[in-house]
Amino acid sequence: MSRLLHISASPRGAASESLAIAGTFLDAYRDVHGDVVDHFDLWDGTLPAFGPAGAGAKMAVFAGEDPSGEQAAAWRAARAVFDRFDSCDRYLFSVPMWNSGVPYILKQFIDVISQPGWVFRFDPEKGYTGLLHGKKAAVVCTSAVYGDGRPPAFGRDHQAPFLDGWLRWTGITDLAGIEFRPNLAVADADAGRRAAHAEARELGKRF
Repeated sequence: MSRLLHISASPRGAASESLAIAGTFLDAYRDVHGDVVDHFDLWDGTLPAFGPAGAGAKMAVFAGEDPSGEQAAAWRAARAVFDRFDSCDRYLFSVPMWNSGVPYILKQFIDVISQPGWVFRFDPEKGYTGLLHGKKAAVVCTSAVYGDGRPPAFGRDHQAPFLDGWLRWTGITDLAGIEFRPNLAVADADAGRRAAHAEARELGKRF
């Protein structure tokens, strides 16, 4: 049976547009698949840091060595997060735009699990190969004042391209996206919100 992991990058709870759209998706998904959803709130305090010990462990693995001491502990903590991620074959990311990109907590999650032998392998001649096969992902991207074609003062979209590039790099190429970018500086958001929820509902049914 397929299992879906919902990865939430918003700390705003009931006030979050990305979480609300994800909720609509998940309601429709459960109607078809049942309650086979694991929720990972990246702000719940369980995500380990990936600092000097983690980076040292990664370099040790690249060199064909086994991490030891603090590095081994950091590697085990990262592996636990990856195992949770890898235990599922469907993913839903709910991601607000922060300063033209993704919240730092999502980048931390990506840094924790993007390790050699887990998410990718590397060959000096052939480069990177993604290792996550037979999986699919849907990404909900929201933003408030960003809008395509608006002046640079309103930011640029490094959010959706970053996630698309990372997922494809891991080997996940069956991708779907939902965007809600109402341009709150100038526009009434209700029509766009309804459209995003309708799209989420339909995607959840067939995901």
